[in-house]
Amino acid sequence: MQALLSISIALLAGLMLSRVAKLMKLPAVTAYLVAGILVGPYVIGAIGVPGLGFTSMADVESYGILCDVALGFIAFSIGNEFRLSQLKKIGRQATIVGILQAVVTTLVVDAALILLHLAMPDKLPIEAAVVLGAIASATAPAATLMVVKQYKAKGPLTDILLPVVALDDAVGLMIFAISLGVAKALGSGNVDPVSIVVEPLLEVVLSLVLGAVMGLLFTFAERFFHSRSRRLCVSITFVFLTIALSMVSFEIGEVHIGFSSLLVCMMLGTIFCNVCDFSEELMERVDRWCVPLLVLFFVLSGAELELSVFSDFMVVLVGIVYILARSVGKYSGAYASSKIAGCDDHIVKYLGITLLPQAGVALGMAIKAGELGEVGVLISNITLFAVLIYELFGPMLTKMALLSAGDIKPEEKTSARHAHINKIKENNSH
Repeated sequence: MQALLSISIALLAGLMLSRVAKLMKLPAVTAYLVAGILVGPYVIGAIGVPGLGFTSMADVESYGILCDVALGFIAFSIGNEFRLSQLKKIGRQATIVGILQAVVTTLVVDAALILLHLAMPDKLPIEAAVVLGAIASATAPAATLMVVKQYKAKGPLTDILLPVVALDDAVGLMIFAISLGVAKALGSGNVDPVSIVVEPLLEVVLSLVLGAVMGLLFTFAERFFHSRSRRLCVSITFVFLTIALSMVSFEIGEVHIGFSSLLVCMMLGTIFCNVCDFSEELMERVDRWCVPLLVLFFVLSGAELELSVFSDFMVVLVGIVYILARSVGKYSGAYASSKIAGCDDHIVKYLGITLLPQAGVALGMAIKAGELGEVGVLISNITLFAVLIYELFGPMLTKMALLSAGDIKPEEKTSARHAHINKIKENNSH
C-alpha cells in the first residue's frame, strides 16, 4: 500500500504542477522535476509519514527499477530516429557533430578543472578533474525527448538533435571509461591498458551486437501477432527483456564484460524501425503507453536530487566552474562541428543550447566513479549539483532554442480538449 500511495502522490504532484508550468510557459519536464523535489526527502518527505512522499533517499532508490525501465524505453524511442531514410540525409552531419562536440566538451571541462586543481590541489584532486571532464560529455536524452514530444517539434534542428544526443551518449560512455581508467592509473601509479582501452570498446561493441540480435528477434516475434493490443504487449515484453539482459555482467580472465542498457535499447529500436514494415504505427502506440512511466521517472529524478550539496562550499564552487565550462564546451563544440558538417544556420546557432540538459547517464557515470573512493564521492556530489541546475533550466533552454529555430510552431500547441471542441463547432457549422 505504501509504495502505491507514494507513486500515486508522485504522479499527481507531477501532473498538477505541469498545469502551473503550462501557465508559466515552461516545459512539463521542469514541472515534474520540481514536483519530485517537493515530494522528496527534503520537503514533504521530511515530515516522515510513510507513503506521503519519499521519506529518505533509500526510499527513492527502492523505485530504481522503474527508472531503469523508463530509460530503456527512452533509448528505444531514440533508436526510432535512426531510420535509414532519414540517416541518408543527416547521417554524416549527425556523426560529425555527435563525436566532435562531445570531445570538445570533455577537453574544455578538463582544462578548466585542471587549472582549478593547480590553484587548489588539496581541494580538487587531478583524478576528479579528469573524470568530471568525461561526465560533462553526456547529455540527457530523456529531457530532450520529452520537450520535443510535448511541443511536437519538427524541423532541421529536431531532425539532427535526437541522433546527435544518442551518439553523444555512446561517445560519452567511451570517453568516460577511458578517463576512469586514467584516473585509476593516476591514483595508483599503474597504467592498465585493459580497463582504459579494451573494456570500453568491448562494452560499446557488445551492446550494439546484443541490441541488434534482440531487434531481429523482436521483429520476427511481432509477425505472429496481428491485433494492435497483442503487438503492443510483445513490444513492451521485448523492451523489458532487453533491459534485463543488458544488466548482465561477468568476468573473462581479467576483462570485465558489461553492457550499456542505453546503447542496447537504442540499437533494439534502430533495428526494429528499419526492418519491421509497421514499426512507425507501433512506436507511436508504445510512446503513448510510456507517458505515465516517463512522468514518474522525472518525478523520481527530482526526488533523487541531493539538495544537501548546497551546504558544501567546495562542491558549489567546483560545480559552478563545471557548469560554466560544460556550457561553453557544448555550445562551442556544437557550433564548430555543425559548421564543419555544413549544417543549416539554425542548427549551427541553436544546437549547442539543446544539448545542455544532463541527468541519468551522467549520474550513472558518477555512480561508477565511486570506485575511486573519496574522490568518487566528490565527483558524485559535483555531478548531483550540476544535474540539479541543468535539469531545472536545461529543458526551458531547449524549448527556447527549438522555438527560435522555428521547429516549434506556437499555433500547434493546442490541447486535445480544445481540439475536440473546435471539431464539434466545425461539424455543427456544417
